[in-house]
Amino acid sequence: MADATRLKLLVIDDDDLIASSIRMTLPSSWTMTHSSEPSKTPTGSFSAALVDMHLSGNMQKAEGVTHIARLHQADPHLEIVAMSGDLDRELMEACLKAGASRFLAKPLTPEELLLTLEKIEALHLLRDAAVRSTVGKAVWIGASPASIEVKKKIANLRGEPGPILIEGESGTGKEVAAALLHAQEPRSRPFVAVNLAALPENVFESEFFGHVRGAFTGADQNKMGLSEAAHGGDLFLDEVEALPMSQQAKLLRFLESGEVRRVGAKDTIRVTVRILAATNRNLEAMVKEGLFREDLMWRLNGQKLLLPPLRSRLEDIESLCLYFLENERPRRNKRFEPDAITALQEQPWPGNVRELKRACEQLCLHSPLPFVRKTDVQTILPVARLSRPASSFNGPSQTIDLSRGLNDLLAGFEAEIIRAVLTKNPDVDQAALLLKISRSSLYKKMKDYNIEARS
Repeated sequence: MADATRLKLLVIDDDDLIASSIRMTLPSSWTMTHSSEPSKTPTGSFSAALVDMHLSGNMQKAEGVTHIARLHQADPHLEIVAMSGDLDRELMEACLKAGASRFLAKPLTPEELLLTLEKIEALHLLRDAAVRSTVGKAVWIGASPASIEVKKKIANLRGEPGPILIEGESGTGKEVAAALLHAQEPRSRPFVAVNLAALPENVFESEFFGHVRGAFTGADQNKMGLSEAAHGGDLFLDEVEALPMSQQAKLLRFLESGEVRRVGAKDTIRVTVRILAATNRNLEAMVKEGLFREDLMWRLNGQKLLLPPLRSRLEDIESLCLYFLENERPRRNKRFEPDAITALQEQPWPGNVRELKRACEQLCLHSPLPFVRKTDVQTILPVARLSRPASSFNGPSQTIDLSRGLNDLLAGFEAEIIRAVLTKNPDVDQAALLLKISRSSLYKKMKDYNIEARS
């Protein structure tokens, strides 16, 4: 945002330290003017004002109410926020009557301040009929050896023009890795993400390649496809293993030629994109099973980035919990006790980081105290132990065909677990709940492993 259009904040507070902390927290879209002497408050147009109630330090005297009334009279559209450590109801009501729109309790937290300014900024954007988007910054949380290795691999792939295949179990952070790969390249490059599992087979061509007006019923205007929209940047193909065989040939042709022909069009359009593909399956095993084209696999398999499961980076759980806690909206005043972190590290986490994030949300919501304890974890996340034949757990003495590769072995183990759960719980909804995955994900895995639900 240019300086001429930046929002202006007036802070009236006799504590210079508080003013400095507000200035440090201020988003780049704001500028700030501080006044410790209200009688000398600068004149001019402001977007918002933060006014302390006890400017003389006397908690029995709320001079701020008078200044709120003065500011409101001078500019009725000014968003005024009252601040005080005194949460007396009469004082808060007096602030609202004087013209304040909000009341914040001291000490202010950066999260509260930012959330308040975001709401004020949104209001100004609506008033001015302006549109401005904010792109979140992807981060890889953790300093475990496995996480350090991932960060090194991502850094080493900077400037790589060819396709990159991101492998890992569901919930390990493949979309985050793709965003990080994109973010380290020169700016102003487009980033287009498409979940191939979410694209119905009958609309794949229209969504991926686009269409021209009149190409089919309902095509009342030309539409640019996702591949064309990514020209000059990165095209992220999530869950590429879910693409039906009938559409794999069309994707392969695009990757080989770089040409796009919109549905119903005669001419082709040449585009240049870098392909970032993600999969939670072993594509080589799928090729052997006849479920994935070998030529497409080799086309995607330019560089590999293998993401570790959460059970291989248990040291990162504490950092991940803190990150989820700090970024939760609305932010809850919670913290994790050391024994709670230990209990979380003892969980199997088949859903990896995605499952941990949901667990943190549930723990923060349901724990009765300002901190999460081991007992809270044990109550909300009991470790489910599946009963299986003893021969299934023979450990190192069991013959393992290492030529199949780790991903294929893990896929076989996953299929065995799903069969065991469905045998004891034929209801798919209940089975999905036990496995801590969505109903649609379970159906997809059942299809992949050719598992039928018993009635």
